[in-house]
Amino acid sequence: MNTLTGHRAVVLGGSIAGVLAARVLAEFYGEVVVVDRDALLGIRVPRRGAPHTVHAHGLHARGHLIMEELFPGFTAELSAAGIPTGDLGEMRWFFDARRLRPARTGLTSVTAPRPVLEEHVRAKVAALGNVTFLERHDIEGLVADARRGRIVGVRVRRQAEGADEETLEADVVVDATGRGSRTPSWLTQLGYERPAEERVKIGLAYTTRHYRTTPEMFDGVQSINPVASPAHPRGAFFGQVGRDICILSLTGIQGDRPPTEPAAFLEFVRSLPVPDVYEAVHDAEPLDDPVSFGFPASVRRRYERLSRFPDRLLVVGDAVCSFNPVYGQGMSVAAQEALALRRHLRSGGPPSPRPFLKELAGIIDTPWEISAGGDLDFPAVEGRRTAKVRAGNAYMARLQYAATKDAAVTDAFMRVAGLVDPPQALMRPRMVLRVLRHGLRRPEPGPSRSAAPRPHARLLNDHDRKGIA
Repeated sequence: MNTLTGHRAVVLGGSIAGVLAARVLAEFYGEVVVVDRDALLGIRVPRRGAPHTVHAHGLHARGHLIMEELFPGFTAELSAAGIPTGDLGEMRWFFDARRLRPARTGLTSVTAPRPVLEEHVRAKVAALGNVTFLERHDIEGLVADARRGRIVGVRVRRQAEGADEETLEADVVVDATGRGSRTPSWLTQLGYERPAEERVKIGLAYTTRHYRTTPEMFDGVQSINPVASPAHPRGAFFGQVGRDICILSLTGIQGDRPPTEPAAFLEFVRSLPVPDVYEAVHDAEPLDDPVSFGFPASVRRRYERLSRFPDRLLVVGDAVCSFNPVYGQGMSVAAQEALALRRHLRSGGPPSPRPFLKELAGIIDTPWEISAGGDLDFPAVEGRRTAKVRAGNAYMARLQYAATKDAAVTDAFMRVAGLVDPPQALMRPRMVLRVLRHGLRRPEPGPSRSAAPRPHARLLNDHDRKGIA
């Protein structure tokens, strides 16, 4: 049993990052309060404050391992509830219009609908005796001591007409409010500098639709994922998310927004560089209408570089760094940050913000290098292309091509993409030899094998035609 570090910890935001922080804080504080503007408990559908959760998500590799550590039996419970799990390397991955050679990596991927996964985690945290969820409350601002050197609470207001502002006293406040975090503004109000920001403008757009799964759709695999590349910038994530439900999220960049009109949505699917997804869904039963979501840029806030920062305030999750979601890194990074918080709390006393934020920067460095560097391989994406970025992307193109020939390369690639191994693992001499064996030069992109055009009458499946009859 840990000696209590303090009486009350307050977490702002009930996202995965916030709930995992609450799970860890509950080991060290007498009371943990999670504040959010939305209703949270029991909610298994996308909520107003998290519209991105309607789209495809995966809890991969490192994030899965940490979830299992924090919640023993996590995977078995989800599987019993009908949530698909599988080996990350055995999915049907396409890079540059070429299929990677499948590999049994031993790394688990959980493809639950994001709201269902969040509800499962929140329910387990809410069951802890010292955690309270303060739902439907707006966060008005931080409360500092007289010298503004320490945060001592947070001001909140219940979403009800005439409700008064309340102050929650706190021994520590954790901001997990996501990419819209107001901590930079709050710092300015308290007399501190705002953190510098790094941005990579990808102009990503998702459009998502759910379908009734049929046995022949996936041919034994958990998902089919044609990943966007500079030569083939349209991508998709098509996977099973329940016993008889699958999700299709289409991606476009730099203004190429996958449409929401059913016939145009299906035509976008047909334009993908491989026909596999179109062949699975062109006659499938849709369960909803297509929904779009925009992601303009990856953003990293450099809190670790500030020379001053108020005591008893921490920042985690997308509030520190919001990654391009196509890389599937967000939940895994949030899980790593939760373990970092636990390490700092175990060292004795309340966590000191600057050392904590410095450790978070080290956690973020690798996934940021992978995602931001990968985005800069697209010529239209604005950003500084260092020699390291250019060399890394040139080598990655060779490695992904080699992975279409060699399952051992796929295994190594998935271990890095899943944040289990560092990128340097792909540069070990034996791996470099495997990669260069298949091509000393950067390979030409694979040719597009888009599905053949079908008669216009078939662009709308039977179910959509009924809806417009």
